[in-house]
Amino acid sequence: MRLAGARVLVTGASSGIGAATALELSARGARLVLSGRDQEALAGVAARTGGQVVPADLSDPSADLAVRAGRVDMLVACAGEGWSGPLVRMSGGTAERMIAVNLTAHVQLTRLLLPGMLERGRGHLVYVASIAGVVGVREEAVYAATKAGLLAFAESLRYELRAVKENGVGVTAVVPGVVDTPFFARRGRPYTRRRPAPVPPERVARAIAVAVERDRAEVYVPAWLRLPARLHGAAPGAFRVLARRFGRP
Repeated sequence: MRLAGARVLVTGASSGIGAATALELSARGARLVLSGRDQEALAGVAARTGGQVVPADLSDPSADLAVRAGRVDMLVACAGEGWSGPLVRMSGGTAERMIAVNLTAHVQLTRLLLPGMLERGRGHLVYVASIAGVVGVREEAVYAATKAGLLAFAESLRYELRAVKENGVGVTAVVPGVVDTPFFARRGRPYTRRRPAPVPPERVARAIAVAVERDRAEVYVPAWLRLPARLHGAAPGAFRVLARRFGRP
């Protein structure tokens, strides 16, 4: 899909991968609709990109973001929340909010935006998941489950759209590893491991732009993450042994 002139809705655009993606797409000529909860931060991203600000709390089902965003050629689903700790210590409200923001909201957004893309014969859907959704992560069970759900949703939707001839709508799943964003502070536990070193969000943003332009179904950032993902799929027992030996995946 050609990014120049495309109208792109970026969720979670106030910081991290979302903000970096907004800047990258703007540099490539896209017209942006920026969504998030932090209106001050969104205004800062809008000032740098010329994007339209549409604040929304994706945990609130009454926030009809699709209607307020208007016509959208491309969705980049970056918004996400995390929580780290034993599942028995997690409140029900925390689990419900994480599922709503990370998964349910983007399913509903897709359901509402996709008909217009199909009617125009042009569009792209990008879902920013996580390596946690591929291999699982200790003490992040709900977060990993939401990202696994997002990956399965993207894959299933891709099959569905392939059955629609000449629909012109692409689907890309993005699988980042550890990214240097405020996510870790917000989840309640900072990232303290020396390896793997966090990658900058700009690297993920560039990968998203290239994947859309080349209509790639899946992209890992960094690329070497394909190896543990493939090992987990081909030999889950061996993967679990290594995960126990080397600590938290």
